Amino acid sequence: MTDTDEARSADGTARAPRRSGLNRLMRYVPLIAPILLWAVPCWVLLHTGQHWPLPVAPVGTALFVLGLVAMPLTMARGHGRRQQDRAAIVGDTLLGVAWVLFTWSVLLGVLLRLALTATGVGDGQHRARIVTWAVLGVAAVLLTWGYAEARRVPRVRRLDVRLPRLGAGLDGTRVVLITDTHYGPLDRARWSARVCAKVNSLGADLVCHTGDIADGTARRRRAQAAPLGTVQATRARVYVTGNHEYYSEAQGWVDLMDELGWEPLRNRHLLLERGGDTLVVAGVDDVTAESSGLAGHRAHLAGALDGADPDLPVLLLAHQPKFVGRAAAEGVDLQLSGHTHGGQIWPFHHLVRIDQPALAGLSRHGTRTLLYTSRGTGFWGPPFRVFAPSEITLLVLRSPLPPTSP
Repeated sequence: MTDTDEARSADGTARAPRRSGLNRLMRYVPLIAPILLWAVPCWVLLHTGQHWPLPVAPVGTALFVLGLVAMPLTMARGHGRRQQDRAAIVGDTLLGVAWVLFTWSVLLGVLLRLALTATGVGDGQHRARIVTWAVLGVAAVLLTWGYAEARRVPRVRRLDVRLPRLGAGLDGTRVVLITDTHYGPLDRARWSARVCAKVNSLGADLVCHTGDIADGTARRRRAQAAPLGTVQATRARVYVTGNHEYYSEAQGWVDLMDELGWEPLRNRHLLLERGGDTLVVAGVDDVTAESSGLAGHRAHLAGALDGADPDLPVLLLAHQPKFVGRAAAEGVDLQLSGHTHGGQIWPFHHLVRIDQPALAGLSRHGTRTLLYTSRGTGFWGPPFRVFAPSEITLLVLRSPLPPTSP
């Protein structure tokens, strides 16, 4: 019997199911995590032997306490029912700053201090102050660079993807992938227009958006999403929902994308034909759709492939890489996904890998299925990207190489 099964006492009466230690611990993560994010850098920068003159330590400590209090309050106000964009910007920025300070306080607070001690540099106070200035300097550089990385138009990442079942007539088909645009509290309407112009310069046959269009409802973020209506493709523009749509009236986003000329592939497919050969382009709702309670929304691969010739190659759009297990079981040739942001702010990618089978790039799953995971076109929450650059992806589909003559 598992912990989730109903346990019974010796007399047969039902007892409440036991909770595992991990489940109990996870209940306290929302409380513990913010405290650690602010307390650790406060301790490393101000209270580990620096002996700062007054009023440096008390004023610095007060600033860290202010950050600890302000971050959850502004995030709750910004992303809760009120959805106040200014509060969201403050809260999200504080989260990014805290994460970078925490990361480098831990790394430099240990490694640099050990290196300085091993080489005999200065006394304890001198070494502590070197660590403080190193952490502040590294954090300032990374936050400045990370902000510029998050706000720029993504670079184009191009790669050839060879599919053994792809017909020769489809060789060279150009598929452009954008995903995780996350239009949100920071108005990025101009950025959106520039992204779409970059997409249009790539001469795509098929343009795909694999979800997480925005944080907020379609009515609230319409102006930022409107440039998507200018995207051009010679064959089709297709879209599937991401998990963030299900936080913000997903059907409204499906309707808006349809209005903008995109084909919402909600557990269905279309056929892309060229040179006498055919590619099945299918899409599924995000894996969180069913739990959203929105009628008719769920990830249903069998429905997406219903009526398709099983001998034809299949290109599948699914927001989360974790769907690839189902795709491989059905013999899908290529799945396109986003969701991970490539970790967005290093070293968060280690936590992403706990939940997802791939972080970024091309990977193989099973005997036939390839998965391409984009690092995303925009950013979520903190307006920073550190060692996880955004991308617009151009995938050129290739048919099998002809056999070489003996």
